[in-house]
Amino acid sequence: MRYTSELVTDERRFAELGPRWTRLYRRCAAATPFQSHAWLHSWWRSYGRPGRLRLLLVRDGAELVGAAPLMRVARPVPSLVPLGGALRDYGDVLLDDGHGTAAADALAGALARAARTALVDLREVRPGAAAEAVYDRWRGPRHRLADSLCLELPAAPVDDLVARLPSAKARQRIRAKLRRLDALGVKARAVLPEETEAALGRLLELHRLQWQGRKVTGEHLRPRFREHLVRAAEPMVRSGDAVVTEFRLDEEVVAVDLTLLSPRLAGGYLYGAHPRLRELKADVAVMLLEACAGRARDGGHGTLSLLRGNEPYKHHWRPLPVVNGRLLLARRHTAPLLAAAVADAAVRRRGREALRARAERRERGGGRT
Repeated sequence: MRYTSELVTDERRFAELGPRWTRLYRRCAAATPFQSHAWLHSWWRSYGRPGRLRLLLVRDGAELVGAAPLMRVARPVPSLVPLGGALRDYGDVLLDDGHGTAAADALAGALARAARTALVDLREVRPGAAAEAVYDRWRGPRHRLADSLCLELPAAPVDDLVARLPSAKARQRIRAKLRRLDALGVKARAVLPEETEAALGRLLELHRLQWQGRKVTGEHLRPRFREHLVRAAEPMVRSGDAVVTEFRLDEEVVAVDLTLLSPRLAGGYLYGAHPRLRELKADVAVMLLEACAGRARDGGHGTLSLLRGNEPYKHHWRPLPVVNGRLLLARRHTAPLLAAAVADAAVRRRGREALRARAERRERGGGRT
């Protein structure tokens, strides 16, 4: 057989794979920043648990042509799941585009051998992802479910995005917000790689300030998240896989944004903005989108992803709704695990729908609190 496969469970080996992993990442057009070695290895150092690492590698000679960055979990059923947890918006495998379906066949076989007593549960798979080729070539039981909703825009200048808006009133409103930012004198600057750590420290402090007194993702305030973000972002900025932008007003940094970049898309991952901007009637969302759209266009990225979430402010731009997939792969003797996972997903979906319906009744004034 032309290809060989290997299962890596050692963190030190994971670190050593960096250069070869990065070459494979560059040859996989469907890859997102969440499959870069810098992001994955940093995440594992902050969040991984000993004994759970499962990296599936496929080689043609010495060169990597396929990789599945996974870990083993016990609940709700024994499974192999993508690294990254809730901190990644897309999960995927890597396949060398130059090897066609053969690499996908080899990776599917390696996954089947590794998942002897576990389900393969690939969450947040973007349409067109490399994992879909593995799913298509899987020889055992399989099932596809819908996962999170992402919203996407074309990678175009902000003026083109404004022109897409449905009404003259909406276009006038956004243009007035852009003029307001210009009048205030807000200036954007991409930080240098050696400035990344300090800039991300400011980002997280501003993020804390902007959410003070409101519900915030608690993980973003923890030291381990800061360590992961800095450790991952600095090499990504150096390699062009991320950009950190500072926004200054009267020489004061009033906002910082981290945008992640990959061959096909750019996505604003996290930002922090000083409450002073709201007091000055500066629209932070418009400010960030203008900068992110410029990065996406200049870098030749086809898509400006607003990442996961269905927040109302995103819909002002008329984005395209794109639903990630959840790909479940089993062997014949682990088919009951697949059935259990599908049933668990159905229960959770009904629970979310019931909560949503209750909230809608409450908003209409017809529900009980």
